[in-house]
Amino acid sequence: MALADRSALVGRLRAAGCVYAEDEADLLLAAADDPATLADLSERRVAGEPLEYLLGWAEFAGLRIAVDAGVFVPRARTALLVQVAAEVTGPEPAVVDLCCGSGAATVALAHRLTPRWLAAVDIDPAAVACARRNVAGLDAEVYEGDLFAPLPRQWRGRLDLVVANAPYVPTDAVALMPPEARLHEAPVALDGGPDGLSVLRRVGVDAAHWLTPGGHLVVEAGTTQVPVLCDAFSAAGLVPTVRQDEDLDATAVVAQRPT
Repeated sequence: MALADRSALVGRLRAAGCVYAEDEADLLLAAADDPATLADLSERRVAGEPLEYLLGWAEFAGLRIAVDAGVFVPRARTALLVQVAAEVTGPEPAVVDLCCGSGAATVALAHRLTPRWLAAVDIDPAAVACARRNVAGLDAEVYEGDLFAPLPRQWRGRLDLVVANAPYVPTDAVALMPPEARLHEAPVALDGGPDGLSVLRRVGVDAAHWLTPGGHLVVEAGTTQVPVLCDAFSAAGLVPTVRQDEDLDATAVVAQRPT
């Protein structure tokens, strides 16, 4: 594409509200094999379709993760969850990634740890299929179902690490999310109930029984939700602490099962 055409594409993307219009233009150019494909991708992006769906992948924690249409797109801030999880767990842990979406956190943890067992779970069949593609070649299992329910029972009380990027947007706030999310991603991956914590409360209650003594639960949450979530984890018998990263605008809550 000529420089003038690239500049025109950047202008169209910027006018459509794409903050990183120049970077997106370069990615679309690299993804298109011919002018017709580029025109199609550009039109879809300008219409508001997530860039990651058009490319077929998202960058997460230095990795390229396949993302299918409708599957939750991994956010950069979730790198804090992966970082904290890798820091708190011990060698050769048994690890489960709940509400795994594309499996981005599963893959990232597989690269940072040497798990003796690694599994991911999601209730959305499309997410499960996408996660299975991403973990292909890794020693990991992906289960379809509700939180801990589909996991092999022999791991109850033996997990060293549970991570969960569960939905935590309050139901009334979903309509206020950017169109890329609320119009294209599965609602089950976004809606966390009246106060955003319905799923995370359930995760805490069940994690208290699935973690080994001394094991850790690490979840992502909104900053304003932390006090209520910590109280919920404490009531479940876990000991919570909080980690934040201002650069990523991210908050992780760590909850340990007492030894």
